[in-house]
Amino acid sequence: MISHPACSALLAAREYDPFSVLGLHAEEIGWCLRVFRPQSASVAVALAGGKWAPLTAIGSGLFEWHGDTPPPCPWRLCIDGVEQHDAYAFPPQPPADDLFLFNAGRLHQAWRTLGANLVVRDGVAGVCFRVWAPNAERVSVVGDFNAWDGRVHPMATLGVSGVWELFIPELPTGALYRFEIRVRGSGALRLKADPYARAFEYRPATACCVTASPVHAWGDAEWLRARATRDWLHAPMNVYELHAGSWRRHIPDGRFYSYRELASHLVPYLREMGFTHVEFMPLMEHPLDESWGYQCTGFFAPTSRFGGADDLRFLIDALHQANIGVILDWVPGHFPADDWALAHFDGTSLYEHEDPRQKIHPDWGTHVFNYGRNEVRSFLLSSAHYWLSEFHIDGLRVDAVASMIYLDYSRKPGEWTPNVHGGRENLEAIAFLRELNEMVHGQFPGALTIAEESTAWPMVSRPVWLGGLGFSMKWNMGWMSDTLHYMRQDPVHRRYHHNQLTFGQLYAYTENFVLPLSHDEVVHGKGSLLGKMPGDEWQRFANLRLLLAYQMASPGKKLLFMGAEIGQSREWHAAEELPWHLLQYPLHAGVQRLSRDLNHLYLNTPALHELDFSGEGFAWIDCHDADQSILSWLRRARDGSHAIVVANFTPVPRYGYRLGVPQATDYVERINSDSALYGGSDLGNGGRVCAEPLPWMGQPASMELILPPLALLVLMPA
Repeated sequence: MISHPACSALLAAREYDPFSVLGLHAEEIGWCLRVFRPQSASVAVALAGGKWAPLTAIGSGLFEWHGDTPPPCPWRLCIDGVEQHDAYAFPPQPPADDLFLFNAGRLHQAWRTLGANLVVRDGVAGVCFRVWAPNAERVSVVGDFNAWDGRVHPMATLGVSGVWELFIPELPTGALYRFEIRVRGSGALRLKADPYARAFEYRPATACCVTASPVHAWGDAEWLRARATRDWLHAPMNVYELHAGSWRRHIPDGRFYSYRELASHLVPYLREMGFTHVEFMPLMEHPLDESWGYQCTGFFAPTSRFGGADDLRFLIDALHQANIGVILDWVPGHFPADDWALAHFDGTSLYEHEDPRQKIHPDWGTHVFNYGRNEVRSFLLSSAHYWLSEFHIDGLRVDAVASMIYLDYSRKPGEWTPNVHGGRENLEAIAFLRELNEMVHGQFPGALTIAEESTAWPMVSRPVWLGGLGFSMKWNMGWMSDTLHYMRQDPVHRRYHHNQLTFGQLYAYTENFVLPLSHDEVVHGKGSLLGKMPGDEWQRFANLRLLLAYQMASPGKKLLFMGAEIGQSREWHAAEELPWHLLQYPLHAGVQRLSRDLNHLYLNTPALHELDFSGEGFAWIDCHDADQSILSWLRRARDGSHAIVVANFTPVPRYGYRLGVPQATDYVERINSDSALYGGSDLGNGGRVCAEPLPWMGQPASMELILPPLALLVLMPA
């Protein structure tokens, strides 16, 4: 006969306080130990002196033992012949301070409190599970260790925090688990992934994995010390944007390279090519390959496609020891609507808005985070902190910032809700982004935050204390759009689009801009960069070389998506590796050689990077020669040293072109994108030009040049 009135709720799998029913309880006379194992036939408890006492089955999976003396705590059970500690011998240990900060939106390391954490309690090792589900009637831990039965391990609620807890002793690392949530009111059951899980099964499976403590021994202390004092405003920054699943693959079976295999091949490639940073498209766990990681379901979990967390640490460490920074794409703007993940987590709109006018992202069908909810801010801030602290990431590129800060983003009238002032600004998202940037810059010296923000929102890359959003830098989407639109034009028509190359200087120093040629421009039917270029084969390659040189010689930090540096001819496809075989052809090999030489020139020439964000570092020599589609400009360093850049955007060579320059001296041709080394026609100036004291174009001296077709020259004083 069932002897406890609360057992009915337990048997119905609705008990929110299982410790009031299960475990050891004092009675008027003696003690009662109660165990619930609905799939077990026998249970015994270890008593003092090494004796075992059987528990009596009282029905429906409940077992009881009564005695005068309690068993040693924490007691051990023998269930169907297997000895183990009882989870209900370990009462909850609410971390009051952490829960207060979590509920206040100020807990920056919430993964240490929530999720599945290895701990030792009363000398017994195990896993402490905690999950935030304030509207649940009951929450259980289910996994391969309890046959996924939600009745076996119900969790205890930690009061008004909305957090539930259960310590399960002796649970091995690698154990698979989820949370089973009974929705208050409807009683519906929801099987959910842990929002704070640090590992998942290999896709398409979606169970979470208990993870071991990190064992990787970092060797990048010198890198981190240097990063903390680096003057990134004036330092070179040339980013290689990379999709880890398609940079290289094993041939012929198409298997992914692991994180460690990437370390072996990617690190020397980046060093040889002269890139300063690599930006990984999102490496957080995601179920769908085709989302490229931008529809994330594991905000604390490196994707298992390429290995484990320590394998990723190994890759980042190898990059740091090679003096290469690591930027990670991070997506706090939305999350997928998969029923097993964050969406409608405890039966209510917990992480997302309830109002469909704020809940659904109309472009992607995903859910938008509720930035006004404190616990959601703790979740997102902790995710950023996790990647920066646990993986030594050097920067976060925040995706789709415009979709966060505008309530009417991609929405028609009547499909959005104004803020409290009647405006279209998402005040909660703006406050969150400012708090994010203050946290990153305050706690991780030298780490960068970069915004992909596609509108003219002011002061994105200005400090919070000045009224800005606080990002370090912002992608210059206008530069990318205008430049590519211009380069698509047949050269005979470019004279009518000249302003697309000159207009950018009107706003170039309003933000700390990165000039991107990103993955967004080589997908969804847009073709490759090479495929956008007009003309015959020779002209298309010459135009691509000109584009790459123009990007490198323009003020702003640089970003190039993988494949552009080898002249990839087809649109990028995430399911295939880059077409490295193209390098057997001279024109493709020439593009790669030019990209390498441009990178190293940029890296070693202060005039090309020190004053990227200041108008003092740039001056037009001539921006008005639209008829010949020629542009020329001056780049300066802080010490006054300079480089001359002149670009001919037509296939017509220009002989005897007089160009004004600051000094009457010899100038060395440091880059000629038409060189035969790069697949060009090898027209140029023999590597050196003498400038004479003849004023021209507002400059005190000038020189006569041969301008090769569809080419850019960089000249510097000898």
